Amino acid sequence: MARVALEDWQEQIRDPKIECMSRDEMTALQSERLVRQVKNVYENVAFYRKKMDDMGVEPGDIKGIEDIGKLPFTTKEDLRENYPFGLLAVPQEKIARVQGTSGTTGKLTLASYTEKDIDVWGECVARGLTMAGLTAADRLHICYGYGLFSGGLGLDFGARKLGAMAIPMSAGNTKRQLMCMEDFGATAFACTPSYALYLGEAAREAGVVDRLQLKAGINGAEPWTDEMRRKIEELLNVNSFDIYGLCEITGPGVALDCIHHKGMHVQEDYFYPEVLNPTDHTPCKDGETGELVFTTLAKEGMPLLRYRTKDLTSIDHSKCECGRTLPRIHKFTGRTDDMKVIRGVNVFPTQVETALLSMGGGVAPHYMMIVDRENNLDVLTVEVEVDEKYFSDEIRKLDGLRNRVAATLKQALGVAVNVKLVEPKTIQRSEGKAKRVIDNRDM
Repeated sequence: MARVALEDWQEQIRDPKIECMSRDEMTALQSERLVRQVKNVYENVAFYRKKMDDMGVEPGDIKGIEDIGKLPFTTKEDLRENYPFGLLAVPQEKIARVQGTSGTTGKLTLASYTEKDIDVWGECVARGLTMAGLTAADRLHICYGYGLFSGGLGLDFGARKLGAMAIPMSAGNTKRQLMCMEDFGATAFACTPSYALYLGEAAREAGVVDRLQLKAGINGAEPWTDEMRRKIEELLNVNSFDIYGLCEITGPGVALDCIHHKGMHVQEDYFYPEVLNPTDHTPCKDGETGELVFTTLAKEGMPLLRYRTKDLTSIDHSKCECGRTLPRIHKFTGRTDDMKVIRGVNVFPTQVETALLSMGGGVAPHYMMIVDRENNLDVLTVEVEVDEKYFSDEIRKLDGLRNRVAATLKQALGVAVNVKLVEPKTIQRSEGKAKRVIDNRDM
């Protein structure tokens, strides 16, 4: 199936009243909801009452959204210390669902939802799917994991709200995924960008791309680059859309980009975004990179004030070409906890991805960063897969390719890199979030 051209894309807005609301109207709505939420958590969540009392802040001090800076931050550590139900603002019998992080060690980061929270979550995802051109006529193949991880169910709730068919495949078994995509006539699919790349490669190898009816990919849950998006689009003949969310706030659907790909529109009537300087927590101007912080303005079960996501991005409040006035956050440069300091230089995996995809051939966009300490010095090694058509080349040509990769990465990262070229398909593929970094200094 040929990729749908931009001018032929079905562009709709699910809730124009909210998504195209004036800045003054949105500020008034956010202020009304924040004042109500602060009073709610002060009266019903002992954790927040103590936090606010310690800061000398009372609910009456919050007159509107402009006062949000007076409120305390919330961190993932706070959630773990209050695990499992210490942050509830409603009795436990009103909790209809819990979702949690996909972590495999220690306590989960658990989020709790009332029926209304689930309804709002589905609506936000449905708005996002509409931004991606989907309608009730579409069939969404979901290969995010189901279970405590919020990815699969979040997209499922959104498809249901939209009236579209949900195909709940969950993760794994790529051959079966492709068979069902073809047999069920899926028109869109949802998974991590790294798995989308893997699906695209597998579909090309199996020769089924032209038999698929896919037009859109809904890809998120890990930092990725525009170069990666273009690669996925090229492999599968789709338009690929960036979706963002985290279970602490609601799950996928907090933000999604539209067909113009000028940033992800934040559902700011429910999730108020701040972008703050990570060092002194002062607000960043539009276009400046900082840490993304969210306040849930209407969540009932487990509302959060100023939750620090650790995601690094910038924000743009200008009106989008699509007509929406919802602010847009841009692709993440990384996370504050993904950043590696190597010989005093801040390095993010997305920088490696961008550099490799900019080389125009020779290497595949599959890599692993390995950080060691030798003789009291940090050493970065990047394992990179060689393209199939280059791997049989003579040693001299491979040496030349290795030197070219090393020079490209040094220029991109600002630090010398040891490059190890490896055979195609030897770096482990991920069906969930890709693991890109091994830091042996932490061991």
